[in-house]
Amino acid sequence: MNNSVTCVHTYPIIMDKEGISMPANDTEELLKECNAGIKMGIDSIDELLPKVKNEKLKRILTECKTTHQRLGSRSHRLLEQMGASTKEPHPIAKSMSWIKTNFKFAADPSDETVADLITDGCNMGVKSLNSYVNKYENADSEVVSLTKQLIRSEEKLCADMREFL
Repeated sequence: MNNSVTCVHTYPIIMDKEGISMPANDTEELLKECNAGIKMGIDSIDELLPKVKNEKLKRILTECKTTHQRLGSRSHRLLEQMGASTKEPHPIAKSMSWIKTNFKFAADPSDETVADLITDGCNMGVKSLNSYVNKYENADSEVVSLTKQLIRSEEKLCADMREFL
């Protein structure tokens, strides 16, 4: 009698901190979405920062960019450890962001417009990231924690923009 069990996985299995095995697929997918969101945030800040006149607003955006870069480095390292590639922000989302930014600035090239655009971007990011955390519910706790740090950073930036609206 053969007592061996054969398991076939379509994706690798990883162990979380408690030693519980889980599919890497949810972890990898959440991490890719998180990384793409970070890239989108950094790109948006880079596009808007040269247009900012107020020094306090510049400092806030620069600090947020630094936080995003730190989280981006961490997410990139984790993806490399998994043997996974990064994901670029969706081209349509990038194009729509560029169009919206340029049209709004053509009408009103002010710090208020920067704050408005950043607020909209943060709200979209928070919504998307929370959706991904819910969708990829079996993701590793470290990746969920990283994603939640990004969400908190976006929420803080949105709150910081209020005085400039």
